[in-house]
Amino acid sequence: MLSRAFTTPRKSFRYGETSCRSASIHEYEDCIIGFMDDPPLKNCNDVPGAIHLTLREVLRGSVGVVGQSRLGMIEKVVLLGGQVCSLKRFREVSVKRIEFGRRIQRLAEISKQCKYLVPVTSYLYTRRIKFVVSHYFPMGSLADLLAGARELGHTALDWKQRLKIVFHMARAIAFIHGQSPSQEKHLILNVHGNIKSSNVMINCDFDASISDYGFVQLAERVKVSDICQVKPPLDSQPRLYIDSFSQKCDIYNFGIILLDLLAGHTSSESKNEIIEKKEEIKNGKCQFFEFPTTGKARKQALKVLDIALACTNNSPDARPSMEQILLYLGDIIK
Repeated sequence: MLSRAFTTPRKSFRYGETSCRSASIHEYEDCIIGFMDDPPLKNCNDVPGAIHLTLREVLRGSVGVVGQSRLGMIEKVVLLGGQVCSLKRFREVSVKRIEFGRRIQRLAEISKQCKYLVPVTSYLYTRRIKFVVSHYFPMGSLADLLAGARELGHTALDWKQRLKIVFHMARAIAFIHGQSPSQEKHLILNVHGNIKSSNVMINCDFDASISDYGFVQLAERVKVSDICQVKPPLDSQPRLYIDSFSQKCDIYNFGIILLDLLAGHTSSESKNEIIEKKEEIKNGKCQFFEFPTTGKARKQALKVLDIALACTNNSPDARPSMEQILLYLGDIIK
């Protein structure tokens, strides 16, 4: 399989965390390809950036695992022409080949209509391996940027950049929640299902795009092997995010990302504690934000905190809709 044969865990090239990575794919190519054909990848209809690839080309271009979750592993692939793409290999797919292709095509068709979503450009489904290919973001995810600043002293995001990311995330989720019809056959179109900071991809202009739209309807969440387990980043801690598949859970997880953007590791505090400290935070008597805030920026950050607390309300019915959140954010940005 694409990176099935693992060597001893090594230091991640990005943030120094221990991570699993395959050895050179050429070392395994004979045993991988020798028992299978070289099938072509299926391109998603009319998605910009799709190129014709085969499994062998992807295998040879894989330079290693750069991320993983309970859904699968993410690999960076450098093609012979120099183009770089991101590949997500699923651990356990929950649908058959024809249904998998139908769902991927439909999700890609929707994603290409919103610039704040990362569309799948191509995919492959064989008996032994199932994966999707999408655009590569060299700056990585929001989780990467936050961890780099907190753990390695990289330049931290300023408030203007954070607010921009928040707005783009909200635009993406609102676009998904506004899909009509909301369901086609067995595919639900108006829920993302896996909102977390490692699925918020950032480009060089600090524009944000959300990946993995609908992937929980393709694959099962499985426990990551202890052999390849890395220290879980903030976004993967189960006590923070919830896995239920609904719009209200998308909104809750969006609120968790907001708390992380505002307060860093302080966001692990219980919501009740934050509410109790709200007046102290507002009056500047309690250090809460992990970035400098004064004047207009501080007022904006406090209003975003209000949104975060509303999104993470224990009662799903009390959480605002994404349409309401966009209106609030629009007033904040003015």
